Amino acid sequence: MRLSRSLIPTLKETPAEAQIASHRLMLRAGMIRQMASGIYAWLPTGYKVLNKIAQIVREEQDRAGAQEVLMPTIQSADLWRESGRYDAYGKEMLRITDRHDRELLYGPTNEEMITAIVRDNIKSYRDLPQWPYHIQWKFRDEVRPRFGVLRGREFLMKDAYSFDLDYEGAVRAYRTMMLAYMRTFQRIGITAIPMRADTGQIGGDLSHEFHILAPTGESGVFYDAAFETGDAMDATDVDAFYERMTTIYAATDEKHDTAVWDTIPAERRREGRGIEVGQIFYFGTKYSQAMDFAVTGPDGQKFYPEMGSYGIGISRLVGAIIEARHDEAGIIWPDAIAPFKAAILNLRQGDATTDALCEKLYAALGADALYDDREERAGQKFAEADLMGHPWQMIVGPRGAAAGIVELKRRATGERFELPVEEALAKVRG
Repeated sequence: MRLSRSLIPTLKETPAEAQIASHRLMLRAGMIRQMASGIYAWLPTGYKVLNKIAQIVREEQDRAGAQEVLMPTIQSADLWRESGRYDAYGKEMLRITDRHDRELLYGPTNEEMITAIVRDNIKSYRDLPQWPYHIQWKFRDEVRPRFGVLRGREFLMKDAYSFDLDYEGAVRAYRTMMLAYMRTFQRIGITAIPMRADTGQIGGDLSHEFHILAPTGESGVFYDAAFETGDAMDATDVDAFYERMTTIYAATDEKHDTAVWDTIPAERRREGRGIEVGQIFYFGTKYSQAMDFAVTGPDGQKFYPEMGSYGIGISRLVGAIIEARHDEAGIIWPDAIAPFKAAILNLRQGDATTDALCEKLYAALGADALYDDREERAGQKFAEADLMGHPWQMIVGPRGAAAGIVELKRRATGERFELPVEEALAKVRG
């Protein structure tokens, strides 16, 4: 993308409504714009990040054995009456009446709808297990939307659902999803801590939250250093992984057990702040029984499938990652989800040699590069590249261009390298 032709409306000043770093930086970097309270339009760079996160989530769900579907945003109130949650859910649910006086709602979650879909299509134990998932927009009418995409009313989520023959199968689904989540966060390039959690409106008796470590996190987090080193992922299979999880300490301030904490070697104890970005639940037959979803077992008798649900806040992740990875100059994207791998900064627009080298770099990197071809001061180009957080800056001036040299700057560390063109391209490509 050529910056001179892009829709990336950066701001020099911080909007007054932005209270936290991610909200300020997403607005200033031209990633989002607010359309109504808690509702945002995603502009090209923000949308690229959103899609890259969603794709990693999708690949790890597929790897785990889940199947992607797409459910509508609008749901029938009758489904929620079947489960008993329609009146209990509260004012966060946006309730709608259509022109025929049918009661509808904008889905805040999808347990009822997916149970109805599977119920209407699965009749025998031979067709289980089923692990469908989708990535879809949801709406919860927060009483006080704030903090940008971290607590908006409309948000993008991945939610998966498991339907299994028995408790043992449901537990295996739960453990498989926990491993898929840890792999997802590892691929994105962030540290996530899973910890026991309350089940809330979803129900059930087994749940884990996943928190990204960030100085501005809403929860105090106590955890084992194994989560930082990657040792938490050192397991040969799903069961070994889950057993490893149960031996590594992690807790929020509300759930912190100081007696257990004191048994962790002092050199492995870590404390920080966390932002919740996902949660998984096992809730047994709560929904299958309430919605009369029974299948025929091997003995000819009917039984209710065991269920679980598994959510990742994809749009919330964007804000949480920025909270975890920024400095005074701007965002510091992990390579895997950056909107562009590199910004090409032309420091002498109009100089034939400089222009030619920049065009060569741009042609070589294609969609992975944002080419700053504007007739602006070098200082402004540097500042905006830092603000937008590209992992690499490829700096081209007349002297370097004449010698076939590109200056590379690594955004995360500030390191600089002067390299021949092909070596610079190879380093950016990784």
